[in-house]
Amino acid sequence: MPEKEVLYEIREGIAYITLNRPEKLNAIDPPMRQLLWDAFQDVKNNPEVRCALVTGNGRAFSTGHDLVAMANARANEGPSTGDLYVVQSNIWKPIIAAINGICLAQGCGIALGSDIRVASSEAQFGWPQAKRGISSVSGPALLSQVVPRNIAFEFLFTGDFVDAQKALELMLVNYVVPPEEVLPKAEELARKITANAPLSIAAIKEASIKGSEMGLEDRVAFAQAKRNEVLDSEDAKEGVTAFAEKRAPVWKGK
Repeated sequence: MPEKEVLYEIREGIAYITLNRPEKLNAIDPPMRQLLWDAFQDVKNNPEVRCALVTGNGRAFSTGHDLVAMANARANEGPSTGDLYVVQSNIWKPIIAAINGICLAQGCGIALGSDIRVASSEAQFGWPQAKRGISSVSGPALLSQVVPRNIAFEFLFTGDFVDAQKALELMLVNYVVPPEEVLPKAEELARKITANAPLSIAAIKEASIKGSEMGLEDRVAFAQAKRNEVLDSEDAKEGVTAFAEKRAPVWKGK
């Protein structure tokens, strides 16, 4: 029996989501999109998950939509491309993208929907939709919110690829490392995150994302309200006690 197009497992509080269609450069067809949706839903709702790590098998992270499947009427079945981006944006647990290789179109959308991005020095990024007579969702909705619009428009209008070093200069990624170090670096970050208080991290992420749509006064008030919620938690008391007792805290997420 062939392996699933998306592999999902949880190890030590880290959910590993692996795009697993290497023979197609992890191009995303409707069944694969459904599996990604299911994985993100588990990350969101499973209390065992503290952090998620998304990567790809083979030489690509993902080349985006499977254009052959897209030409088929069935391509509209199940969750849409936009649905994936929206569900990612409403997960208050950190998501790390370990970008192991080529990352195009919807692949870039999944990467940009992640909170921290580690890229292989051999990775390339691009939105070639205009060369194929199609429009883009992740470009206008995500890329143009991450880099200055004139930079986003250059990529989206020309379809030119961007190498990993240029992506780092533009702050599209946090780190560029040799190919063999992509997953270890992402795991190192994930372990640092899971060592910290989950409620604190969730509050920080939610306040940051929701606050970006607010004016300063409302943004500060919302961040203070989230902070106050955390201050009343068992974990906040544990953090202070552990500090006083000079030991590592034991977080319960309560």
